[in-house]
Amino acid sequence: MNPVLIQQLTQIARQAASAPYGQRTAIYKNGAAQLEMSIQTLQRKLKEVHLTKPRKVRSDAGRTTLTLEEARLISAVLLESIRANGKQLSTIERAVERLRSNSLILAGRTDASTGEFFPMSTSAISRALRGYKLHPEQLLQDAPAVSLASKHPNHVWQIDASISTQFYLADDGARVMNKAEFYDGKPANLRRIERQRLWRYVVTDHASGTLYLEYVLGAESSENLCSVLINAMQKRHAADPFHGAPWIVTTDPGAAMTSSRFGNLCRSMSIDLIINQVGNARAKGQVEQAHNIVEREFESALKFQSAETLEQINEWAAQWMRYFNATAIHSRTQRTRYGVWQLIRPEQLRLAPSIEVCRELAVSTPEPRTVSNLLQVSFRGAKFDVSTVPGVMVGEKLLITRNCWRDQDTAIAVLMGEDGREQFHIIERIELDAFGFAVTAAVIGEQYKSHAETPAQASRKILEQLATGTSSAADAEAARKTKAVPFGGLIDPHKPVTDTVLPTYMPRRGTSLEVNAPSVGLAPLSLVEAAKLLRPRLGNLWTAKTFTWLQERYAQGVPQEQLEIIEAELKQPAEVVIAPLSLMRVVGGE
Repeated sequence: MNPVLIQQLTQIARQAASAPYGQRTAIYKNGAAQLEMSIQTLQRKLKEVHLTKPRKVRSDAGRTTLTLEEARLISAVLLESIRANGKQLSTIERAVERLRSNSLILAGRTDASTGEFFPMSTSAISRALRGYKLHPEQLLQDAPAVSLASKHPNHVWQIDASISTQFYLADDGARVMNKAEFYDGKPANLRRIERQRLWRYVVTDHASGTLYLEYVLGAESSENLCSVLINAMQKRHAADPFHGAPWIVTTDPGAAMTSSRFGNLCRSMSIDLIINQVGNARAKGQVEQAHNIVEREFESALKFQSAETLEQINEWAAQWMRYFNATAIHSRTQRTRYGVWQLIRPEQLRLAPSIEVCRELAVSTPEPRTVSNLLQVSFRGAKFDVSTVPGVMVGEKLLITRNCWRDQDTAIAVLMGEDGREQFHIIERIELDAFGFAVTAAVIGEQYKSHAETPAQASRKILEQLATGTSSAADAEAARKTKAVPFGGLIDPHKPVTDTVLPTYMPRRGTSLEVNAPSVGLAPLSLVEAAKLLRPRLGNLWTAKTFTWLQERYAQGVPQEQLEIIEAELKQPAEVVIAPLSLMRVVGGE
């Protein structure tokens, strides 16, 4: 707007402000006619040159008839209609209509005086959802991200694979994938070039931003992944300082990344492998951004010069990679990527073994080894000391693998930490003297050595004190010497038996078994032998007359099976037993 128009608009605004009620419309019409514009355009321009009073806030501002429970139900229905690509299929109007028809929500108010129901409008429901922070547009926003940092170059590497959507390597060289020929609607065309499609592997150093680029054919496989990581760790070109083994590798949960071969390679080289959760691609956002850089900066050049072979593509990719890392300024460090990587210190740069050794490590699975009572394990024809491994116990199995950094004199014990991630503990090889003894063994009569207390030994002491009811190892030993009852006699081992009420079984009818049982006869006892058995039973009732009676009654010997009968007769009163004997003698004499 020019100054003249601004002056005219200001004059119209002043006239409208001082005009009586009901006459502003005429002023606006006259002004619009003079300026040859519509009333709507005039009012819009008046707002640019004249400050108006803000509208008075309604007394019920911020309040809504829609309850929180109804808002949650509407929001849940809307979220259920959202496709995987983020497209929302159901509108708020349709969701409210369906819920109302099923008597699940009211979303309105009822006049208490007339009983008339006033449903909320779609716009009012939308505002209420936003007020409750339940609108789909609010819920579908990304969760807050956390800033991640690495300690130094080669501390953390990110690796990712992506299939090229622009090129494939035909028999006559790299060809552009025509969208009219290669798309999801023609899967046969895609299957025809499946083994010829270019896969792009990108490795980035998190601290410096340095990237490594390599192309492979076929598919995202564990073999290709291991090959790319091994090549990235090697020293390649004088103009490319990026090399060495990382301390941590982060990647996505793809089939190749979670394969045993890739895990063995990382484990054998003491590389901590961190796999991000499914759907959390931004956890390795640096390498995802590197894919975009490669597509824009490098692959766009392939349209102007077609490569003949995969080796030629990788040669061009290596040249571009060195150029980009050496010249492009990183937005975070404000320096070149190679320039920042050069800040790595000697103790931070772990030189990787040769390609052949690394490939062997990729297929060497950790082997379980049993811990002997000397706290040693056997591995690759040698003995290794595991006494320094945290929590080691005799008889346990440890996972042992090669240590590519010191393969001759050490190995690696693979442990599982409390956070569920693998931990690596270096164990030393035991050297032997000329007689086959360990050089660290204690010499008899000169040295006394003992291992640190194992968890099993510590637990045994605690359990011993618990069983003896003591608070120290010395008191527990003293209690054992006194042969004290374990647990102070509080445990009745027979209580489960005595407390169990056994069922009463009904007797079953049976049939007598007729067998020719052999008769067993016992030799009669002599009078002296019988007297020795009866005397303790009779006590004071035994007299000389008793022996005389026994002698007269059983002159030929006393049958063993009648001892109880004789005992019962002799325990009767004397007049009953002795008197009849005299009578019997008289009768016998007659």
